[in-house]
Amino acid sequence: MAETQNFGNHKKYVLGYHGIAFALTVFWLGWSIKELATAPSVRTAAGVAAASAFLLVSFYARLFAVQVQDRVIRLEEQLRMAAVLPADLKSRIGELTISNYVALRFAPDAELPGLVRRVLNGELTTQDSIKQAITDWRPDHVRA
Repeated sequence: MAETQNFGNHKKYVLGYHGIAFALTVFWLGWSIKELATAPSVRTAAGVAAASAFLLVSFYARLFAVQVQDRVIRLEEQLRMAAVLPADLKSRIGELTISNYVALRFAPDAELPGLVRRVLNGELTTQDSIKQAITDWRPDHVRA
């Protein structure tokens, strides 16, 4: 069974991506720069360019995936809020930011109206403050 998710352990770390692949790419870039500095040539410059390009592609691939994930979360949460929130808050759903939706997805239905009200009143302004205000964590195990 999956570990109980909470504010302290909800961030996902993938060793192969965040650890190994990133470390190898940074090492490759550093090695390529050293080679270019010690033996400048078109070949060593191409190594720096290739390593830099790979690092950029890796970064942007992750960034784009997270942006799509955030848009899906926004849609899911808008639908959930339309069903759960009282009328006075339903009319204000559009005032929430994607960052708010991403944090509020961990709130159970019972806590959602109070937390949304606090976000809209400016009491909770960051993802961390929203997540820390949740008392009964609603886990999200299906995420990238």
